Amino acid sequence: MKEVGYYNGTIGPLSEISCPILDRAVYFGDGCYDATYVQNGVIFALEDHFDRFYNSCRLLRIPFQYSREELEKILYSLVEAYDGNDGKGILYWQTSRGTALRNHLFPDETEVKPNLMAFLMPMDLSPKEKEFHTITLEDTRFLHCNIKTLNLIPSVIANQKAKEAGCQEVIFHRGDRVTEMAHSNVSFLIDGTLVYHPFDNKVLPGIAIKHLIKTAEKLGVPTRAEEITVTEAMNADELIITSSGTLCNRITEVDKIPVGGKADELFHKLQDAAWDEFMVYTKQK
Repeated sequence: MKEVGYYNGTIGPLSEISCPILDRAVYFGDGCYDATYVQNGVIFALEDHFDRFYNSCRLLRIPFQYSREELEKILYSLVEAYDGNDGKGILYWQTSRGTALRNHLFPDETEVKPNLMAFLMPMDLSPKEKEFHTITLEDTRFLHCNIKTLNLIPSVIANQKAKEAGCQEVIFHRGDRVTEMAHSNVSFLIDGTLVYHPFDNKVLPGIAIKHLIKTAEKLGVPTRAEEITVTEAMNADELIITSSGTLCNRITEVDKIPVGGKADELFHKLQDAAWDEFMVYTKQK
């Protein structure tokens, strides 16, 4: 199948998979999700994504019923059924608190079980040479950004504003302090050090940025968790965007102002290492 869908044990073409109108994801966004890239029949960094997914379930108090081994088996059933885009694509899965009549209170766990939805569809990674233009916006999201919740309306609106400005992403800030992006993490090369926002409740603990931090440390590049100002970000030697679909790319423009480009050798050293890790990990099974 070119696009594969799954819902509570049913697998098939994505366009034929449906969910009940009373799924709490529909009217409350009461759930969490995760997503990663698939290549050569391999799900990239699945254990890292599972760590984050199960932590989101814990923080939302969703009694997710599948073990890691069971969930892995379900997700790989989608991979096995997928034949689109030469086997390359984005794998998404989410759980909701279950299906029940609308009520702000949690449903009875003995009667209502969490729902599981997943799909795998074609998507290419951002090529290494792609450069990103961004805008800045005040971060007005709530203070649970460390949970990969389904409630993404602020990010949706922000990304639309970026598109209307002729850009691809948004750099959020709270006051004058940079946090993250609409659907990515942002980090910086400053005087030879990889600087990133601390992994607190203001940002999502991105898997790609965590891998980039480990990569930098292996290469002997210093790393530092620190909140920096918008001005400091604009003056950084390099601005880097990372996500499941963008392993390590350069940001070259913010609010129509050219930025970065002052640590070319170090940036490409990190980028090449990030891609090397991904290619080794996703070798043909």
